[in-house]
Amino acid sequence: MAYAIIRVRGQADVSYDISHTMDLLNLTKVNHCVIVPENDVTKGMLQKVKDYCTWGLVDGETLAAMIRARGRLAGDREITDDYLKENTEFASVDELAKAMIENDCRMRDIAAAKPVFRLHPPAKGYEGIKRPYSTGGALGYRAEAINDLIKRML
Repeated sequence: MAYAIIRVRGQADVSYDISHTMDLLNLTKVNHCVIVPENDVTKGMLQKVKDYCTWGLVDGETLAAMIRARGRLAGDREITDDYLKENTEFASVDELAKAMIENDCRMRDIAAAKPVFRLHPPAKGYEGIKRPYSTGGALGYRAEAINDLIKRML
């Protein structure tokens, strides 16, 4: 499985350790999203940035929609099925999404692909950026509910 991580809160008064961890995750701005594999290293990083980000297990349909809508190549070009056929072993965006969820591929493995998805703010806003998701806020682990948030942000 793979996690989708979205940065919810901004830069002001962030400690160096948390800021550095978010830089390692390529989460430099609010509403940026990255896809990372589910492993112990990632879980430790997520525990450190839990007060500034939200994350959950992304499904193939949502990931494919996000790649089509917000995936970019160098020069701000869109990632298309034609580009993937010519430059990778994948024939479509759906195959790429499936491989990313199974941790067989990452965005950085695709030539000229940017590892960050720059999403829009969610329709109807965040639930509250100072409380965890478990108590009605927007921060922390969401499990499968991350897919609904991503769809609101496309």
